[in-house]
Amino acid sequence: MLRLSAARRSLARLYCMATQQHGPVGAMVGAKLTEEFRPSELQVVNESHMHNVPRGAETHFKVLVVSPAFQGLPLIQRHRKVNAVLAQELAGGVHALSIVAKTPQEWEKSCGGVEPSPACRGGFGK
Repeated sequence: MLRLSAARRSLARLYCMATQQHGPVGAMVGAKLTEEFRPSELQVVNESHMHNVPRGAETHFKVLVVSPAFQGLPLIQRHRKVNAVLAQELAGGVHALSIVAKTPQEWEKSCGGVEPSPACRGGFGK
């Protein structure tokens, strides 16, 4: 498994801290994921500012959920579980959701941290 260097881990953590804007939607996402998965690590990152949306929007999120509930599940089932918990938000104003779902053992091996998302290209390959 690829390990992040100390510098990249620090950058990734700073990215998460700088982009964790918890408006009502982000707070609800965090609350629902906490209630369902009882995670040992949870990061809800509002990435809306990276897209062509109004200032203060809560439409694009990246979530990191580290939970024993994912033990033995393939990645697709983990994502389906997260999507099911957030079905109401996804049916409403949340346009995009990036999911990192790991077991505590996988999280420990990965050295922690979430890679920053690439810049938005504006859709349709622009």
